[in-house]
Amino acid sequence: MVTSSPDLPSEGGSDVPARKRPKPGERRIQILQTLAGMLEQPGAERITTAALAAKLDVSEAALYRHFASKAQMFEGLIEFIEQSVFTLVNQIAEREPQGVTQAQKIAVVVLQFGERNPGMTRVMVGDALVFENERLLVRMNQFFDRIESQLRQSLRSAADAGGSVTPTVDGTALASALTSFIVGRLHRYARSGFKRSPSEHLEASLKQLVGG
Repeated sequence: MVTSSPDLPSEGGSDVPARKRPKPGERRIQILQTLAGMLEQPGAERITTAALAAKLDVSEAALYRHFASKAQMFEGLIEFIEQSVFTLVNQIAEREPQGVTQAQKIAVVVLQFGERNPGMTRVMVGDALVFENERLLVRMNQFFDRIESQLRQSLRSAADAGGSVTPTVDGTALASALTSFIVGRLHRYARSGFKRSPSEHLEASLKQLVGG
């Protein structure tokens, strides 16, 4: 379930005499929160709108008053991933002067986000998108392309500062390897039923990959 969004409201207590009708924005968040939570459950290969509606105790028609399609619901999850991760990535790039440390911190941010949001991890690695609209997989691939691009900038800067005669080549190769490492850790986390932590031996692994 989504755990790191500051905008997710808590459910009302059982002592409330009548269930209040959520505002449109609140209902959208509730739908996305529930979808992410369902993605955390074992055997959640494909979640239907019928199952999602049943979980929320609403009709399928009620879902479509807030989202035009199930693909749009997944796009809402991807937007949350993008906003959450890239806000932190941009802060790292602005505040951390050392390229290698930048790259390490970016890797940590992505992996910790996945660890704290297991359902989102299944979206990030594409497992939850296999039977959905192809554009969702394309967009998630673009997310990792952006991560790799930022890593490339950071590692090129580090290679240049270290006196490399081919900083662009070095930065590109390391960024590709580090991105593959990140994606691999997230895949392992999802495929293990969220038992194998993405941050397992992370500091030592990153030192092996990029130094520092």
